[in-house]
Amino acid sequence: MCGICGLYNFETGAPADRGTVERMTRTIVHRGPDDEGIHVDGSLALGFRRLAIIDLSPAGHQPMSDPHGTVWVTFNGEIYNFMDVRRELEAHGHVFRSQCDTEVIVHGYKQWGDAVLDRLNGMFGLAIWDTKTRRLMLARDPMGIKPLYYSIHDGTVYWGSEIRAVRAAVPVQPSPDVEAMALFLRYRYTPAPRTMFAGIRKLAAGEKLVVRDSRAEVLRYYQYEPVPFAPQPRVDEAAEQLLDLYKDAVRRQLMSDVPLGLLLSGGMDSGLLLGLMNLHGKAWPTFTVGYGASFRDDELSDAAETARLLGAEHHVVRISQDSFEEALPRIVGALEEPVASSSIVPMYFVCQRAREVVKVALIGQGPDELFGGYTRHLGVHYGAAWRSLPRWMQAGSAALAGALLPRNDTVKRGLYSLNESDQLRRFQRVFSLTADAEMESLFLGGAGVEGSHSEAYRSWASCVPAMRNLDELNAFQLLELRSSLPDELLMYGDKLSMAHALEARVPYLDRPVVEHVQRLGASFKVRNGVRKWLHRRVARKFLPREIVGRKKRGFAVNVVDDWFRKSLHGRFNDYLADGQSLIYRHVRHATVTQWMKEHAAGQKDHHKILFSLVVLEQWLRNQTDAA
Repeated sequence: MCGICGLYNFETGAPADRGTVERMTRTIVHRGPDDEGIHVDGSLALGFRRLAIIDLSPAGHQPMSDPHGTVWVTFNGEIYNFMDVRRELEAHGHVFRSQCDTEVIVHGYKQWGDAVLDRLNGMFGLAIWDTKTRRLMLARDPMGIKPLYYSIHDGTVYWGSEIRAVRAAVPVQPSPDVEAMALFLRYRYTPAPRTMFAGIRKLAAGEKLVVRDSRAEVLRYYQYEPVPFAPQPRVDEAAEQLLDLYKDAVRRQLMSDVPLGLLLSGGMDSGLLLGLMNLHGKAWPTFTVGYGASFRDDELSDAAETARLLGAEHHVVRISQDSFEEALPRIVGALEEPVASSSIVPMYFVCQRAREVVKVALIGQGPDELFGGYTRHLGVHYGAAWRSLPRWMQAGSAALAGALLPRNDTVKRGLYSLNESDQLRRFQRVFSLTADAEMESLFLGGAGVEGSHSEAYRSWASCVPAMRNLDELNAFQLLELRSSLPDELLMYGDKLSMAHALEARVPYLDRPVVEHVQRLGASFKVRNGVRKWLHRRVARKFLPREIVGRKKRGFAVNVVDDWFRKSLHGRFNDYLADGQSLIYRHVRHATVTQWMKEHAAGQKDHHKILFSLVVLEQWLRNQTDAA
């Protein structure tokens, strides 16, 4: 795990400035405190910061080249199958000088060209420089675990693992992108290729940027189109296959030459990881964050019990409303792009605590997207039955739900979404925090609203060919795996762990696991209203029934919402009540004030959009302070 950056004057051929790349690398020291490397080759310069995990010797130094200096690589991430790839390359006559996974990318490119990307099972953001053809390739891993940003100005491409590296080099500082703000407020994150900075883009999961012969082109290299198993496996067979895949993924991702642990919640997913880790050792360090007994969804006791049952060496960190509010500017700064998941705060603090003990931590992200763990998955799965009802029954049911559950934002959004006949627009509505009319009433002059709506649709439309063989739930989950998971959850997982020089690994998103699960029918994921059905069956082999049956925790509902509704004179409220706040250059103060009143009175549940506005305001303030 590291940080990469660089620049290439691909149109003019002007010499690359070493001082600029040095400035870029200084912005990402937190990602790689162990070593620095720079390589300049005429019009190109590569920069690198190292967090040493595998082969701690100087042999792992980057940028790394082949013995003849014809191929150079900078690489952020881990290749979990690198020994298998290495043996294959050695059979072709390649000779290795290190025990580092980076070297298989160097030799793999020489052997297979860009097709080396299809042979890698891991997480990566990388740059490959071919000196013979003067060709640059940047690539992001198929699951999007590692972000990679770039900007093109006047024939020069700048790139980095973080936006701050790009901003350190571009000739003109980018302004906030209004259409990206609209995307963020609609979805709580900014889908690729946009970022919140005008002119700075990010590669989507499974994409590469190729720069050669005065041209720069973004291409999708990961072309996997899942085809359902025919016939579908029997239940016992499916559970055994999935368990074997989980075992293999955890075994691979435990490779490390430094201390390794687990971020442990009180739930099933991280508990299962701990059970699988115990096949390879005992007394693993585990880390949990909590908020105090006053919140009914505090996870400290559940996680402590899981750790006790499975013999872990457990560590805890507690945060309060004061620490939440005090840390928010720092956390938004670490993210670079606003993400309005309330989990960003506990994630920041638990990573900080973990880094005091270990250098690598496994995390349990993935099963909710793979197996339908969210409430929205129930609506998507059973939506066809709803759409088959007569209009009068739909209208009556919607009115009844609104009367009985006036504050249930999830139900209202679900009913709004399910009536849409176009599948992709239906999915777009499921993701959206607000209806189109509400978004238009929020932005001054409707600025950026329609453009953002259309751009997201166009971007997600590229996923449609891969959906053609899938049922409704699997099609929706494919979109999650290619957009919301990499650009929201995995993005903040990367930024908030690397803010503390902690490498976070996600075994459930091991490529063979993901590609296998995408071929399973919806009944293995949601069955009789039970979410993550097959995943639960596997978990029962390793975990006591009380752990598997624990209710999913909800930090946003029981902490953030409580602070918004009861602490009406706190810092968050001040952000929204002050008419001089920076967000009101773009959105209507009157609309936000109305939402605040409805939320405080318990009439409607606006906590998600209100928290999004708070995060956006903090992001705008950060940009003003940095100017």
